[in-house]
Amino acid sequence: MTAVIDLEAYFQRIGYTGERRATLDVLRSIQFRHTQTIAFENLNPLMGWPVLLDVGSLQQKMVRDGRGGYCFEQNLLLKHALETLGFHITGLAARVLWNTPEEVIPPRSHMLLLVDLDDHHYVVDAGFGGVTLTSPLLLTTDIHQATPHELFRLLKMNDEYITQVNIRDEWITLYRFSLSEHLLPDYEVASWYLSTHPDSLFVNRLLAARVASECRYALRNNQMTLYHRNGDMEHHLITNVNDMRQTLKNEFHITLPDVPELEALLMRVTTQTE
Repeated sequence: MTAVIDLEAYFQRIGYTGERRATLDVLRSIQFRHTQTIAFENLNPLMGWPVLLDVGSLQQKMVRDGRGGYCFEQNLLLKHALETLGFHITGLAARVLWNTPEEVIPPRSHMLLLVDLDDHHYVVDAGFGGVTLTSPLLLTTDIHQATPHELFRLLKMNDEYITQVNIRDEWITLYRFSLSEHLLPDYEVASWYLSTHPDSLFVNRLLAARVASECRYALRNNQMTLYHRNGDMEHHLITNVNDMRQTLKNEFHITLPDVPELEALLMRVTTQTE
């Protein structure tokens, strides 16, 4: 049973005005608009607030309140919207390998989607932060697939797939996944761990990312990086609370809650060093 989502409100949030049919062009357009509009961010875990994954909470936070979210929130919201349009979607899970030592076996802590459309399968992911996909990938291995930003490719390893991105002429592994279906309770368990465990990155670092037409914005604590499509990068430190507020608002399009927890958080991240 498909959960009820306010599709008109979601489309208004992401600025989508196109067709309402289950086609590849519609899928591409919605994914692109979603990633340009709804930022990856982890303010809730940092403030000690719960991360709720039911459709009502997802809509309230990311559609009505103008916030962002991390992978489970992003891809569940996108899944609900696409299913309402008639797309057939399977929720998947991945082991994140980016910046992970080869000897480490990480848990399946990342959510992504598999879309079945016109006898083809497409990988869709709006929630991988700094290098999230901006268009679907055909589930075909060993071919270079262009997106509005970087080149991607899928490789096969036994019964799993590996997602790689090309950055400055180097192929970098992001994650590996199987086609085993995951359901909401699976994501709730993983999300609870990531949003509450004292060693989790999401409760120890401010993270934010958003895609623009010609670049990607990425924030790690008070370190802001702008990645241009031509390979150039810009870095700068954000050293006061007002500048951090303006950055989150202007570069990441986040509507910030007016609460004491946020003020304390922004004070902390703008004064600490890694």
